[in-house]
Amino acid sequence: MSSSPSSPASRTAAAGPYRERLGLPWWFWLAGLSLATLLAVEVWMGASGLRSWLPFVVLPPATAVGLWWWGRVRVEVRDGQLWVDDAHLPVRYVADAIPLDAAGRREVLGVGADPLAFVVQRPWIAGAVQVVLDDPADPTPFWVVSSRHPAELAGAVLAARDAG
Repeated sequence: MSSSPSSPASRTAAAGPYRERLGLPWWFWLAGLSLATLLAVEVWMGASGLRSWLPFVVLPPATAVGLWWWGRVRVEVRDGQLWVDDAHLPVRYVADAIPLDAAGRREVLGVGADPLAFVVQRPWIAGAVQVVLDDPADPTPFWVVSSRHPAELAGAVLAARDAG
């Protein structure tokens, strides 16, 4: 059961801190580790000595670390700031936060995209939020941030801005 954007439940959820991890889908892990193991078997191919165990010790763990690193980005709204990985934006500089579906994200990041925009986009996540800035000292016109719940993230950013 989902609540409409105007329902009290969605407004209450948007008023509190927001936290999301842009992790990988489970099948990325399955495919990545399977391919790493297959590559280790190909390198091994019945050899003896160092080549018999080294590919299995190196390739699957290195792949797991790479997959973890790829999906480590966190998006948070807390303490009056929007945090995206290491970058943070005080919400007082936010003019608007617009939830985007896949088509909207494609349009914003397409051919006519602004090269000064700050973008954290994960291709395995369909939704995003465009955060329009109102800071004369910053040349960045807007941020585009991937989100599995763009309406909730946009609501949290606007609620934090209005609360401050």
